[in-house]
Parts: sequence; C-alpha cells; structure tokens
Amino acid sequence: MRIIKSVLALVGLVAIVAAVGLWLQAQSILSRLDPGARATYTDIARTLLRTGDPAEATVWKAQVKEGLTFDDVDQAIKSVATTMNIKDVGALPLGDQVSAMEGKPWRKLKIYLYCNPLTAAHMVDYSDAFSAYLPCRVTLLEDKTGKLWIYTMNMDMLIYGGKPLPPALKEEALHVKKILQTILTDGAKGEF
Repeated sequence: MRIIKSVLALVGLVAIVAAVGLWLQAQSILSRLDPGARATYTDIARTLLRTGDPAEATVWKAQVKEGLTFDDVDQAIKSVATTMNIKDVGALPLGDQVSAMEGKPWRKLKIYLYCNPLTAAHMVDYSDAFSAYLPCRVTLLEDKTGKLWIYTMNMDMLIYGGKPLPPALKEEALHVKKILQTILTDGAKGEF
C-alpha cells in the first residue's frame, strides 16, 4: 500500500510540475504577442466550444432588421461602403448562380468584396500570408428560415492575434475594422 501511495504522489508531483511548466511556457509565448491576443483567442475559443463551428468563431454577424428586403440591405451595404470610402472591388451573387446551376430557387446569398488598396499593400508588406485575407468580404445571406444576416470576418485575430503590428499599420487595420463593423451594423438596420 505504501508503494502505491508513493507512486501516486510521484505521479501527482510530475503532473503539477508539467502543468506549471506548460503554464509558464504559455505565459512566455503570450508575452511576445499583442496585449489583446489573450482576449481575442479567449473569445474565439468560447464561441468554438459553444458552437463547435470554427467559421462561426471567426466572424462577426448581425441579423437584419425585420421588414427589410434583400434589395434594401444590398443598397444599404453599398451606400455605407461608399460613404466610408472603401473601394468596391467586386461582388459575387452566389445565390443567383446556385439557382441558375440547379435550375430551381435557392437562398439569396451575395458576397461583397471591399478593399483599401494601400492598407492591403502595407499588410502584405508586413506578412505575405495576409494576402489570403484580401479583399475584405461582407456577405448578405438569407438563412434556412428566410431571415437575412450580414456576416464579415472578425479582424481581431489579424490585428491582435500575433506579435504587435507596427503602430501605423495597426491604426490602418483598426480603421478597416471600423468600416467593416459599420457596414455590418448600419447595413443590418438598412441605414444609408
């Protein structure tokens, strides 16, 4: 019995030492990241654990105000983007394309592509991998129940998730974040 107690005590001690070591290593890694990294990854992890959906964990979304049509919100999104001075670089009427290919109605889905070319260039100069996130996308979607939603990428991971961005670049990225969030909120209200 004494041997079993000694072995269990040793296992417990090893587990505690390993846990402390992992915690210290995590703290060391976090100390090199942007101060907002911990909150950003905590929010992503909470959403992922709640929904089980990695896409849901990395987007912002807003339900469109009742009574607004798809065309109303389409016009609002375009108007807000123009007002916020972000370049419209294309749109994909994906829902219409699916309907045409299947030969029957499908949900409404349109993807808007927006970009501030100079900010995009600065982000790519910072890290070539940022090019995979360009241009910024906003999506207007009719869900399976007929409700309209606007989605856009949660930019916090790109802004806060790694080592701190240079101050000027961070300021540019925060400006683009503000634009996307304004398109999301004002578009969902149908505001022009």
